[in-house]
Parts: sequence; structure tokens; C-alpha cells
Amino acid sequence: MPYLLLKDLPRYDCLLEAAKDFPDLDPSAAEAFLHLLRTSDEAFGVTDRNMTEHSISHGRFGVLMLLWRSTQPRRTPSADTEECVSGPRTPAELAEAAGVTRATMTGLIDTLERDGYVKREPDPDDRRMMSVLLTAKGERFLKNFLPGHFKLISELMSPLTESERKTLVRLLGKVQEQTAVLNLRCDSAPAPSLR
Repeated sequence: MPYLLLKDLPRYDCLLEAAKDFPDLDPSAAEAFLHLLRTSDEAFGVTDRNMTEHSISHGRFGVLMLLWRSTQPRRTPSADTEECVSGPRTPAELAEAAGVTRATMTGLIDTLERDGYVKREPDPDDRRMMSVLLTAKGERFLKNFLPGHFKLISELMSPLTESERKTLVRLLGKVQEQTAVLNLRCDSAPAPSLR
């Protein structure tokens, strides 16, 4: 479901006019924000259609990618590179890495296990814990799906040069940092009174 439910975005001059009634409205901020949401929705739609054609959801795909990362060999760190550490394996680690609740992760793992993409096994280091592992079927799915998925992403980003992509990542990083600040502020603010 799209987050931005506007088919036509307001023109900048309309935002300028609206700012006369709403002094806190910064027209350039609103314009950039609306375009960010629109682009996100449309890009999500492109990848969502591709995933639907392959009978996988974004959530389930995310879990498979986290588990795939946990199977990749570690690189030896050098002075100029960071170590590639293995990814999460327990349901709690997967939930933390995906930014979802443990209950949501349990549901995703249940359906992936039902379909044969993952399996749960007792953790070799702590028998009280369960590890989640990719099955051969899960690995085959990723090996078949990922080339087309990566090609689609490349096509989606093809209008931008390498330099423009780096700039986009840097600019989006700044917005992400500010969302973290605003989320912290909201989380620490007292609950509004119901009077």
C-alpha cells in the first residue's frame, strides 16, 4: 500500500501560496518530502511487483537475505576495510536486524519454514536457543531470484551517474539521521493529556 496517496503532487507555487496560511510550511521542504515519498512508493511498487511474481513478500525476502548474509565467508579485515561479520541467526537477532517485533519475525520464519526455505535447529553453542538456517531450497531460490532482482535495481537507478548515486546516498543519510533525532524526541516526549 502506498504511503503517499496523492496522484498529482502540488506545484511549488501552490506550496508557496499555502505557506501564507500556514507559516510553518517550508515550501522547498514540503516539495522535497513529497517527491521523496512519491519516489519511494513508486520504487517499492516496482520491486513489489517483481516479488509478487516470484511469490515472496518483502518481509520474507528480508529474512532470507539476512540469513544469506550469515552464510557468507568472513573477509579478513585490513587497515582500509571493515570486517564482514556473519549475520544474525536466532529469531531475536533476526528481529533486531530487520527492525520488527519478535512476534512478527516468528510469523515470517514460520511461513518460510512451512515453505521449506528455512529450518530451525538448536544452537550449537546454547541448546536452549534456536538458530534459523537457510535450506538448500532457500539458497536455490536466492540464486535464481537475485540476478533478476539486482538487474531490476540497476535499471531503476540507471538514470543516475555513479557520482549522483553517491550524492543521493549521502543526502538520504542526512535525512535518516534527522529522522532518528525526531524519533528520539517523540519517544522521550510525555504523552499528551486527554483533557
